[in-house]
Amino acid sequence: MYKYNLPRKNLPSLKEIIPKAFPGISQLEIDELVTRSKVSNYPDGVTLCHEGQTESKFYILLDGQVQVTKTINNVEQKHLKTLDAGDFFGEMAIIHNAPRAATVKTSGPTTVMEIDKENFDRVLQRSTSVSMAMVREISNRLRENDEMAIEDLKIRAAELAEAYQKLAEQELTRREFLTNIAHELRTPLMAAGGFLQLMQKGLISKEKFPTTIDTVARNIHQITTLVNDILFLQEMDLILPKFQPVNLRLLAEDVAEKYENQAAANLITIQIESPENLAMISGDPKSLERALIALVDNAIKFSPHGGEVIIRLSEAENLVTMDVVDQGIGIETAQISKIFDRFYHIERTGTQLFGGIGLGLAITNQVIKQHNGRLTVQSEPGKGSTFSVRLKAIKVVI
Repeated sequence: MYKYNLPRKNLPSLKEIIPKAFPGISQLEIDELVTRSKVSNYPDGVTLCHEGQTESKFYILLDGQVQVTKTINNVEQKHLKTLDAGDFFGEMAIIHNAPRAATVKTSGPTTVMEIDKENFDRVLQRSTSVSMAMVREISNRLRENDEMAIEDLKIRAAELAEAYQKLAEQELTRREFLTNIAHELRTPLMAAGGFLQLMQKGLISKEKFPTTIDTVARNIHQITTLVNDILFLQEMDLILPKFQPVNLRLLAEDVAEKYENQAAANLITIQIESPENLAMISGDPKSLERALIALVDNAIKFSPHGGEVIIRLSEAENLVTMDVVDQGIGIETAQISKIFDRFYHIERTGTQLFGGIGLGLAITNQVIKQHNGRLTVQSEPGKGSTFSVRLKAIKVVI
């Protein structure tokens, strides 16, 4: 048993404690209160009142402390108050025949006077001081409950306003995303269509025919790439890839080779730094290649003044890390939390305009999540960015 009755000689000074709880109480009323109560001692951490439960005891705190808490929104435990010697609790549920409105738990060794409902009702009928104290306390607690409800409503209103604001921002971002898609599709489509019409009408000379074909092919490839990126993002949520051992160094070399000409056209060199015996990782080669392509493509795209793009591979603590480092424009701190969102893209920095719709980083982020890896970024405006991919290594080595 948690509780035990104290010998009468060990009782705290009731002449001091009870009048503190019930100002103006007479000695006769004190005697009746003591006669109809039971003094009990509880250790730390014992719940005397259980929120939501129907219980029938009234308590006067003689020694120690109790904490009063209430559940908010079915989840959060909110601390309401701390009660000390001379305070009482539990009367609301008894008077109104209702479940407990809050939880009361001891905080350290605690001594209380306990009165059951029947004896509590008799005390109320015979003691004006106790009755008046009940009225005052109930009024105070009703006022406190009103204040707490108003404060809670203010908090919920602020949360709701914030949610609506985020929803509005997301809706605006989605609209801009669709506008950008339309623009990114329409521009190459009109260019390819225009050249094809000129070819149909015989207005392209034989000398310019190969160049025209290349232009049409390039624009169609741009359209195809965009559509494939959109479909790839949708399919990733539905189709789980089959994993196999993947050599990230060879993967990096393939991607660097594919982007060699594009990098050179932008006065950029691509360097690979990797140990020879880099551990393999388990993954899907095609989706990992697509993720790395997106990082390298971004590094080149956002390095308008040339420089160097480094694909750095390393291994430590059963993890393989792949960093893609550029010396480009960098990313503002406020934008970093948004860049992996599929509806977000950086269109302009200063006088620089950038095409595309920003799906590359969303694709990379989704691929790395599917591989139970981690994608992070460190960046400083004007000094470049480092995107880091961390994947779990497997024991097979090359």
